[in-house]
Amino acid sequence: VMVRGKTVARGEAKKADYVLHYKPNMPIAVVEAKDNNHALGAGMPQALEYAEILDLPFAYSSNGDGFLEHDRTGAGGIVERELTLEEFPSPAELWARLCAAKSYSPDQESVATWDYYDDGSGKSPRYYQLIAINRTVDAIARSENRILLVMATGTGKTYTAFQIIWRLWKSGAKKRILFLVDRNILADQTKTNDFKPFGQA
Repeated sequence: VMVRGKTVARGEAKKADYVLHYKPNMPIAVVEAKDNNHALGAGMPQALEYAEILDLPFAYSSNGDGFLEHDRTGAGGIVERELTLEEFPSPAELWARLCAAKSYSPDQESVATWDYYDDGSGKSPRYYQLIAINRTVDAIARSENRILLVMATGTGKTYTAFQIIWRLWKSGAKKRILFLVDRNILADQTKTNDFKPFGQA
């Protein structure tokens, strides 16, 4: 959405060709695909743009003959390299590289990878909610205790907060969580709607 003074216009939607996930709601890489009339790295600028928007550590460009990998973690020493199809890393390999880059302990990794709540309806967080949830859980897993998460009106703050709390509570990272609102009705609505999966807890 582009805002110029009092004028608001919706731009063309951006769609990545492929987003690879380590597990549900945990995207880890983006692949931009071109036909083989293009060079191997022709899609890399676009892949890097999507990786930036989606907060992904790995970006790939392919023309069907191979892949160009860009490692955004800055930890491996090699930023870009060419790969054959057979050399393309598995989700577990990509996750291991990301864990090494973040210096996760096994306990930190356990918290950071805890599953999202899934009610079976197929509802999943929007891309910006995913970034907010994953960054917050990651920061808490790494023992950062003072975090401010700011989201605009109508962007799903309560749902985002619920998913953060669910993952921290279920993983055992936090035993007690205080949820504050400025009106009783908001607490009641949250308890009966978004936070219903917590039951009596």
